[in-house]
Amino acid sequence: MKKRILTLSMCMVLAVGSLAACTSSQSEGQSSPAPEKKEEVITAKVIDINLTEEQYAFGVDKDQPELLSKTNEYIAKIMSDGTFEEICSHYFGDGTPVPVTSAELDGSKDQLLVATNAAFEPFEYMDGENYVGVDMEIAKGLADYLGQELVIQNMDFDSVCLSIGQHKSDIAMSGLTIKPEREEYVTFTDPYYEASQKLIVRSDNHEFDNCSDAAAVEAIFNSKGESAKVGVQTGTTGQFYCEGDEEWGFAGFKMTCTGYKNGSLAVQDLLNKNLDYVVIDSAPADAITKAINAMQ
Repeated sequence: MKKRILTLSMCMVLAVGSLAACTSSQSEGQSSPAPEKKEEVITAKVIDINLTEEQYAFGVDKDQPELLSKTNEYIAKIMSDGTFEEICSHYFGDGTPVPVTSAELDGSKDQLLVATNAAFEPFEYMDGENYVGVDMEIAKGLADYLGQELVIQNMDFDSVCLSIGQHKSDIAMSGLTIKPEREEYVTFTDPYYEASQKLIVRSDNHEFDNCSDAAAVEAIFNSKGESAKVGVQTGTTGQFYCEGDEEWGFAGFKMTCTGYKNGSLAVQDLLNKNLDYVVIDSAPADAITKAINAMQ
């Protein structure tokens, strides 16, 4: 009896072993399904080459020479005492932006009327009902320096200098590049910021990987025809650069240029593949791409 039981047990062991071997063999013969390839997330990237060199200043009502003098005095003060550097650290460093509120327009009060286009981060933009940005913090400081109440008038960029020329506002503080044609409407203060234009492309665009200067970028631009599409913020240096401007010495390009109310809209259209390129000011280019990429 023990012998039969032992023999039966050995047969069962051999059978189980054969089944396992067979199952293993079948598994090895079958290929596992290939893992799904993760789709690459396309983001926006800034080409780190300065396409232009320019200076920002504030534009003062031509009929207010005292305001011009006081504003230049204030600019000199914040440049020398570290205030300007501190404000910039709120947007270009590890500091925290300081929200600025606007009073209601009241003709019976002593107010400083500031014209801006609050869609030009990090110089002027909105955070809820508050104004934020380098220019907005300077505006608050200037109003306090003058002993006036600050009123911020938000409008399209094209209307900013015109508002000063029509005496509807006292001073334009809107990332303004010093430009002769704008002097028809305003008197510029001393410059307070060195700026430039930069190119933004999609992350899968490698046309400019070997470019080391503006001339190399422009050589590629000059090879493009009307089928290539570039976005800019309307009324800014980026538009003059792409379309051409005789006063600035910009020859322009044959690419189709589309203007937007702000750089964010242009970059979003770039990611939506409605544009090939975006050219905007360097600081907003960095801020906008960082914000939009974080949402991708």
